[in-house]
Amino acid sequence: MPRALRRLVHLVLFCPLSKGLQSRLPAIKVKYLLLAWLGILIASWVVYMQYASYSELCRGHVCHMVICDHYKRGIIAGSTCKALCDQRTLSLQHCMSTSSTHQVYSALWKERPVLIKCGIVDPVKIDGAPDSVLRQEMSLFDKPTRGTSMDEFKEMLHSYLKAHLGGQSSLSTLVDRVITLADVNQDGKVSLAEAKSIWALLQINEFLLMVALQEKEHTPKLLGFCGDLYVTERVGHSSLYRVEVPHYLQAVVPEALSSSLNHWLAPAWPRRARITIGLLEFVEEVFHGAYGSFLICDASPLHVGYNAKYDCKMVNLHNVASEAVVRGFLKGRRCETNADCTYGRDCTATCDRLVKQCNTEVVQPNLAKVCVLLQDFLLFGAPTDLRGDLEKQLRTCVTLSGLASQMEVHHSLVLNNLKTLLWKKISNTQYS
Repeated sequence: MPRALRRLVHLVLFCPLSKGLQSRLPAIKVKYLLLAWLGILIASWVVYMQYASYSELCRGHVCHMVICDHYKRGIIAGSTCKALCDQRTLSLQHCMSTSSTHQVYSALWKERPVLIKCGIVDPVKIDGAPDSVLRQEMSLFDKPTRGTSMDEFKEMLHSYLKAHLGGQSSLSTLVDRVITLADVNQDGKVSLAEAKSIWALLQINEFLLMVALQEKEHTPKLLGFCGDLYVTERVGHSSLYRVEVPHYLQAVVPEALSSSLNHWLAPAWPRRARITIGLLEFVEEVFHGAYGSFLICDASPLHVGYNAKYDCKMVNLHNVASEAVVRGFLKGRRCETNADCTYGRDCTATCDRLVKQCNTEVVQPNLAKVCVLLQDFLLFGAPTDLRGDLEKQLRTCVTLSGLASQMEVHHSLVLNNLKTLLWKKISNTQYS
């Protein structure tokens, strides 16, 4: 640097400072240097954790390898197999997985944003070699076996659906729907590869629910499948809240800070009311449907999303279970406390301490869990003339119990009151 330029920089930087401050400058420099190094260390740790998390959770290449290997060998079939394995017009792009055994990727297919979902075996249980992965995944497609007739396959489907949904009179209609879905080439027959694929898919709880609830407005649409990989519509907003603190930062980021950010970034209150009405409608849809009742066993904001029109969409149905499955899990189960009688995260029944067995009736209904979720989402920014009634309705809602007498009538009354209260406020406006 030329001498004149150095003098100019010295004059600009140091002349305005007092002599006392100049004498303390070395200490200030050290302090800032320590802060800078601390910032670099924290940033490096965050980057490392992100990379470690990504490499552990995102194993879509394994999923693609397994599916396309099985497809090329004629073991499986599906409406998206050609696009995925031959034409390469459908490819896994951005990883959105939260579990190493359940892969979720965003993609673009036929100029439409979609999600690709695929399950793979636990990496801890295999030696990591591609051959071992293929051998483990082969067991998914071992049924039905060669020689199984169409009537036998329909009976297999009916028995499986009865065990997982209960003895509903409408199950034959659902069997026909599954058969139609399995018939990829629409030739009126189901090949062995098509049957193996649809059977493997039905073992996935979310897929089964999407088929059973496919006509429901708040369930994501199923767009195609290949083996046990399936493609669904992508919901624009995949959570009720925009800010999600990674688990490794939750200890250092105050909950109040993330909550304040979510309040600030949230949609306008009328739009949140519209999303809420959609969520309440979903609770109605699964309460007593054509194929039985379903229980929400993890009412998390991460499982509820909405689209660009602020219509509610359930982005994750893995934590929704049929009442038949939950009762089957609880029946005869040994227990010491109520916590031992929990299916999923929060489908909890009471423990009969005399016989040390779980009762089969879940205590907290879907509506009460959803209202707990809505207390934070709906109350902040609520209109002042509505807030009092809204708080009262939500308080009543969260205290609903599955064991109360005439719970079904009370459940419907509370749900309708809450919907009516919100709808009156936003009806005949741009938000309706």
